[in-house]
Parts: sequence; structure tokens; C-alpha cells
Amino acid sequence: MTGPRILFVVDAGPTVGGGHVMRSLTLARAMSAQGATFAFVGPPALAEVLDAFAPDAERIAAEDLAAAAVREAFDAVAFDHYGLSEPDHRAMAQGRPVLVVDDLADRPLGADVVVDAGPARRAEDYLGLVPETTRLLLGPEFAAVRPEFAALREPALAWRGEPVQRILISMGLTDVGGVTARIVERVRPRLQDAGLDIVLGAGAPSLPGLAKIARRDTRLLLHVDTPHMARLTAEADIGIGAAGSSTWERCVLGLPSILVILADNQRPNAQALAEREAAIVLDLADPDFDATMDKALWRLLRDADLRRDLARRSAETCDGLGAGRTAETFLRLIAGR
Repeated sequence: MTGPRILFVVDAGPTVGGGHVMRSLTLARAMSAQGATFAFVGPPALAEVLDAFAPDAERIAAEDLAAAAVREAFDAVAFDHYGLSEPDHRAMAQGRPVLVVDDLADRPLGADVVVDAGPARRAEDYLGLVPETTRLLLGPEFAAVRPEFAALREPALAWRGEPVQRILISMGLTDVGGVTARIVERVRPRLQDAGLDIVLGAGAPSLPGLAKIARRDTRLLLHVDTPHMARLTAEADIGIGAAGSSTWERCVLGLPSILVILADNQRPNAQALAEREAAIVLDLADPDFDATMDKALWRLLRDADLRRDLARRSAETCDGLGAGRTAETFLRLIAGR
């Protein structure tokens, strides 16, 4: 007997990045490990991310997402797309079970299961936005983090607080607005002998300029569409990253981090982590961003106790097993229909 077929409807592109695809892919693989099969449908940028990280994943070409969803044979549908709401969910699902991955709680959702990993999220945030029967999976314990991060968790946490030898910069695969180059230019003068691992996508606007710098400055290593993000995170001593879904990857491995808010939807999660003293949080829109970045980096480089405290508190936030929990819940619901 074959398991259910799940259709993932996801967003991707220069302005929204590739995070929707990456966390949906993690969730899809967790469902696959429990017997399901899956396919993806989304805008053209979806194919670019899948080609880099999951070339064998089934994808459906479509100019009209709704039409593609209706004509495909599937048993349930999962949405990770902030531009879609209840009417879209219901029209595409055609009565089949629906899972929605969300961070916003700002619109009606036609969902049987909602996953929102925000540490400050509460059930009352979804009052009036979902049916009373909707199952809410809230908090970082449901964050979709690839299993290789949890596998490296114990050894990574064992040596947090050691002298800084490697710094990880990961501002998102699409490098919105060329932010990666801006961050690197703040960090380079303060590196001393530390190495800098820079993660970005093949189409990132910062890539050509950073490639030229890396040829002259051997401390810089560029990792383009890397499949080794877990290892790089585990081996880093401090991190600087966008406050998006990759935040939970850094938390799983207790990487003392500066989180940079790049979009409004990242602000609640980042602020919640700041209140827990689990990360240093900066806002790219802050007029004094460069100065606050310099100060935050100086503190992290010099204060081993701060690094240990950030590592402990961030690791307490997320254990990296959320995708399996979500997959089990949704597949059980499908089986019960």
C-alpha cells in the first residue's frame, strides 16, 4: 500500500527568497520518511532552488498555481506562501486535508493544520482566522529543520565559547539587496586571523564582488548553494544571519549569533529571541545599523561568557526535531479522513 501524495504549494523569488522552499523541502522529506510522496508547485524561482538542493524532487510547471493544483492527483496539500489565504487554500485543495506553514497570523487560513514556529506565537493569535477544529502547531519545537542539524547538535554544543576562529555569514540564498556584501565589509576589518565562511546562492547580487575580494583575501571562503550548511554552522564560532527560517538551524546548534532583521515579518521572532537573550538582534533599517553592527561584533569576538550564554539559550529554544513532529501529525490526520 502506497502512502499519501502531498502537493506543496510554495513561494520563491528575488524578494521573498528561498526560505519557503527550503523549509517545505525539509517537511516534505520528513513526510517521505514516514511513507508519503510529494511534488512541488510554485513560481519559476522554485525550480532554481530545487535544482540546487533537491534535483530529483518532483515539480509541476505552472503559470497558474490554482489550475495546476486542481488538475493534479494528490491526497493533501501543504502551503508555504504568504500571498495565499483561505479562498485560495480551499479552491486548490478541493476538500482535501490542508496544512499551512505560516509566520504572520494576519489573514484567514483554510487549514486543518497550521504550523507557526514563532517563539512568541499563541493560539489566540489565530482566533477568527482558522476554523475552531484547526490543529495549531506553535513554537520552535515545530520548526522545520533538516535532520543533519540535530545530528550535529551534541558535539557542537560541547565546545561553544571557545576562541573565535571561524565566522559564518548567511543572509539568505537570494541575498536581497546585496546585503551579504554590506555585512562582509563591516566584518572584514575586524577579522584578524579568523576565517569567514560566506553562504549565498548562485544568483546572489553580492557574489561577483565577493568572489573578487576572496581571491585577494584568503580568510574568505565562499559557499555557493552549499549542501553542507549543517557542518558550516557546527564548525563556526559565531554567526551573522538573516532572522528568517535559518534562525532555527543556528539555534539547534547553539551558534552565538547576530540576527539581522531584513523584513517586517522577521521582526516578531527576532524580538522574541532577543527577549530570551538567545541572540543579538539588529535591524537593517536602523539608521545606525553600521555602528550597532560594529559594536555587536566587537562584543561577540571578545566576550567568551557572552558566547556561551547565547549558545545555551539559543539551544534551549529549538531541538531540530520539529519537521518529524509536524509530519506525524499531518499524516495521521490524512489517514483518518
